Amino acid sequence: MADGVTVGGRRTAILDAAEKLFSEHGFDGVTLRAIAKEAGVDVALANYYFGRKTAVFEETFMRRAEILNAWRLEALKQATDAAAPGPASIYEIIDAYLRPLMTGDHLTDPRWRHYYALVAYVNNSTEWGGKLMSQYFNPAIDKFIDALRAVRPDASEHAIYWGYHCLSGALTLAFAQTGRLDELSGGKVRSTDLEGGYPELVDFITAGFERILAPRAKK
Repeated sequence: MADGVTVGGRRTAILDAAEKLFSEHGFDGVTLRAIAKEAGVDVALANYYFGRKTAVFEETFMRRAEILNAWRLEALKQATDAAAPGPASIYEIIDAYLRPLMTGDHLTDPRWRHYYALVAYVNNSTEWGGKLMSQYFNPAIDKFIDALRAVRPDASEHAIYWGYHCLSGALTLAFAQTGRLDELSGGKVRSTDLEGGYPELVDFITAGFERILAPRAKK
């Protein structure tokens, strides 16, 4: 193109801008015009590429979801392959779920921080949570739930799904990086330090699953 900016580059700029603004203001607090201004493009271009704000929102959410799913499924495959012919342990399954998200060089990229905040927003939204989280994350999460079933085939579905619900809630709060942890700890712990919180969350969630998936004595 004449200005040296590719179509792909402009689309990426629009999605990066949308990611930042949606993570800060939510869906209703952002306009296509604001996204175009943040991206440094004409609003007509955003309309041309996406048409509707909803389409921008969904594509913004989708593009990194695919990356996260690939990372976690690869970690789960490595854990299950290493444990074969038996199942991976609960700890190994939870570690495979959390390690790719909470450790790694991507955490230094502010765009990933924006995306994680966006996931936290969506997961807590009655409008978007059931739709987007289910559409883009459930197929991968089903693999982790199957792995947990393989460890404890006698565990109740009630315990498995409520256990996952607690995991999702803890991870959502970690993703939000609100700064409350900083205030609560008097600065001893930082909510932005996902890598520092990763071992604590793995141990905490593992202990919870081991407790609720264990056979329970009848009352």
